Amino acid sequence: MIQKTNKTGRILIVDDNEDLLRAARMFLKRHVSQVDIEKNPESIPSLLNNEQYDVILLDMNFTKDVSSGHEGFLWLENILDIDPSAVVVLITAYGDVQMAVKAIKEGATDFVLKPWENEKLLATIYSAMRLRETKIEVANLKSRQQLLSADADNKFQDIIGNSLVMQQVFKTIERVAETDANVLILGENGTGKEVIARSLHRNSLRSDEAFIGVDMGAISETLFESELFGHMRGSFTDAKEDRPGRFEVAHKGTLFLDEIGNLSLPLQAKLLSVLHSRQVTRVGSNKSKDIDIRLVCATNMPIFDMVKDNKFRQDLLYRINTIEIHIPPLRDRLDDIPLLANHFLNLYDRKYQKNVRAISEAAMKILQKYNWPGNVRELQHAIERAVIMCNSQVLNPEDFFFSANTSRVEETQVTLEDYHLEEVEKILIRKVLKKHDGNITQAANELGLTRSSLYRRLEKYGL
Repeated sequence: MIQKTNKTGRILIVDDNEDLLRAARMFLKRHVSQVDIEKNPESIPSLLNNEQYDVILLDMNFTKDVSSGHEGFLWLENILDIDPSAVVVLITAYGDVQMAVKAIKEGATDFVLKPWENEKLLATIYSAMRLRETKIEVANLKSRQQLLSADADNKFQDIIGNSLVMQQVFKTIERVAETDANVLILGENGTGKEVIARSLHRNSLRSDEAFIGVDMGAISETLFESELFGHMRGSFTDAKEDRPGRFEVAHKGTLFLDEIGNLSLPLQAKLLSVLHSRQVTRVGSNKSKDIDIRLVCATNMPIFDMVKDNKFRQDLLYRINTIEIHIPPLRDRLDDIPLLANHFLNLYDRKYQKNVRAISEAAMKILQKYNWPGNVRELQHAIERAVIMCNSQVLNPEDFFFSANTSRVEETQVTLEDYHLEEVEKILIRKVLKKHDGNITQAANELGLTRSSLYRRLEKYGL
């Protein structure tokens, strides 16, 4: 005797025999959560567009075609065209082995004969339901793998920093990581907001599930719902297959919405609705799906000022910022630069198979004096370029090439905020030479350079 304590599953039975339909529904309702019956196969497309069934029991022989099964095969093809992952069990009173084999080849999952034995029918349905679950899981895993593949080469998994301001960030992460509280990460471009989000995920109770990141600034208005909530096949021109959105793929894991401040007010309303209901509805469907995610958002925009200016919904802000984490710019954590610089040096030395072992003291001094408007990301790219261009085992100041600010400014007005590294170095050399009346040895000593390095710079800058 087959027993199933928790009733689950949605079954559709299509047959032109009303007595059979009623009897099947009466029996199956004791074992599954939903049983829909339909006498007219012409209603199949409408039913499938409004509901997703775990198993479809389909008669092979309707009034137009009493015994050949031809009409049943046509409707099988139609069902699989609408939903390629559908699980269909064909039923007939005139079955034989050849018809059963053909049904399986055409895409049916199984084949039963009328009149059926209830226990055998129930066993067939349970088996078909398990197959449906497997198909959905495989489809979701495929989509998840595609989304995660972009992250496969992400080498910056750890947060680098020992400064006091970063220690405060670490303490906040420790306190909130194991909760499901929504987190809003605030910080300038390049400060490492995604690294913080990943750290929250890795230290959470959802760490074994997916971390799905979405750049909200890169999603167009027209694709917003499709990308985040998913779509059904044929719901728009390029929708060639059913596809889960980022919310579905992140189910049980963490969803990271980066640059959330870029969302327009209409899209903010749609996002708020989903966060409130914890349900998503794919484009082209009217059926909602429950979602269970841990939400982490980030922005470099003044989001609280945007609320005052009616550019960002206050209710959405309340929804996403149960906890706020402020990431300091690199200029406020200059003590971390040696640690970060050496981390990136080791990384790119291995990547490009160079033999660069260290950063000279003079180069490090210059790195620590620069304002880094692009924050950690700019430092990372600077080290990468330096490693590529370096011809020795040590990175020296001349190995760093930043885009110079070519506008002329009086030296008395110059601050590090006004220039990139190359221009700062040029002005600094000019000032030190003036201070020592052109004495190369004294100027080189103060700058932390060798005489030959200083001569190369004089030639480079035309001084």
